[in-house]
Amino acid sequence: MGARGPLEWPSRLRKPCCTSHTVTTDVTESCGGPQLTLLPTRDVVRNAGRAVLSIHHWRGRLVLWTAAVAVGLVAVAFARLADVAQLALRRLLVVSPWWPWLLAPLGFGVIAWLTRRFFRGAEGSGIPQTIFVLQPEVGEKGLRLLKPHVVIGRMVLACVGLLCGGSIGREGPTVHVGAAIANTFGRWMPHGGTSAQRRALILAGGAAGVAAAFNTPLAGIVFAIEELSRSFEERASGATLTAVVLAGVVAIAILGDYTYFGQPTVSTASQAVSPGTFVVAIAGGLAGGLFSRLTLVGVGGLPSILGEFQRNRPALFAALCGLVVAVLGAVSGGLTYGTGYAEARSILESNVHLPWIYAPARALATLAASLSGIPAGLLAPSLSVGAGLGQFVADLSGQVTAVPFAILGMCGYLAGVTQAPLTSFVIVMEMTSEHAMVLPLMITAAVATTISKLLSAPLYRTLAQRYAG
Repeated sequence: MGARGPLEWPSRLRKPCCTSHTVTTDVTESCGGPQLTLLPTRDVVRNAGRAVLSIHHWRGRLVLWTAAVAVGLVAVAFARLADVAQLALRRLLVVSPWWPWLLAPLGFGVIAWLTRRFFRGAEGSGIPQTIFVLQPEVGEKGLRLLKPHVVIGRMVLACVGLLCGGSIGREGPTVHVGAAIANTFGRWMPHGGTSAQRRALILAGGAAGVAAAFNTPLAGIVFAIEELSRSFEERASGATLTAVVLAGVVAIAILGDYTYFGQPTVSTASQAVSPGTFVVAIAGGLAGGLFSRLTLVGVGGLPSILGEFQRNRPALFAALCGLVVAVLGAVSGGLTYGTGYAEARSILESNVHLPWIYAPARALATLAASLSGIPAGLLAPSLSVGAGLGQFVADLSGQVTAVPFAILGMCGYLAGVTQAPLTSFVIVMEMTSEHAMVLPLMITAAVATTISKLLSAPLYRTLAQRYAG
């Protein structure tokens, strides 16, 4: 019997003939062709019992559960380490605001050199590396990106970058770390694990990284579907869901059940779609698309003398990027240092009014960190830029409060950067707990993504292609 089509039933699950009610396990040819029969109940029970009692069955699940718990623990440790680095920088700034002028150039140069010398594959966000590894038949190139020393170096160097004043997120790197942890545990799958099993584990680990980093389990699942895989195979769905839930439970058990950006207050009128929704969406799409395009141009190689300097003197180029970060920090009054979490939360929870220069300065500082070649995530800084952008639009339109515009700005700018509308609106909705704003958030994400596609290729997937060379 030839290979059956995707919608055909297996020969042992044939429907009973239209003229016979006898349940058999054979293929019948009456009624104009092969008919489907059902397995007897005792066979179904017997097969289920064998699966439940199978050592291989439980071994595979134990590997998955252990990997998910490990991702949650490492994500929490990474978050704590990043917080310590930012706290140390704030204390140095109290002593003297000139510290970043020394730390940023020197630190960026040293981090870039260490990354290229010992931790190749740890540069940038970490999401492009995970996307590349999930492609079929990547071979040794993909496995090199998931080696333990690469992700350990990523976490440590990213925290050093935060200490130096970099506008760096830890959430993208946590995706890479989660994928590497899951891949490491994959060797203990029954019979070493098939290629499909290992890819499912890597997908689950990456999704669990997002869920644990942001405390957004639904966003972790959507992120796996939309950004990491672009297709959701049935055999991977259960693994991803389980990993996301377990990693989230571990993070909540240690950090408590919290909302990433607190509990902003939004009036009922602000929860409806308005002309301001489209203004913020357009602004987010334009700004996010421009950032994405500049990042791709810069990573691919800057033109003229600057490009030669970037290729031939990467450590010195990183030091130059660090100097740009120090300048932007001084111009903004120190607002562009770190992940941007504190600034965004101050807008959303306390309705603090940041200067108009905050959003462009934060975006440029994030761009400088990305081009420097150091481990640097984009998600948290992008959300912070979006909050500042939304506040700026609210100020221009004379709004009483900037909070709803800041929430929409976070969604619009993130969608513009990533071109992942589902992930963008779900992650913002979960992080702010503003489920009543789902419709404006969906429209903002869709419009911003459409505009961004006119300006730039998909950021993460284009960056992932670099590792194929």
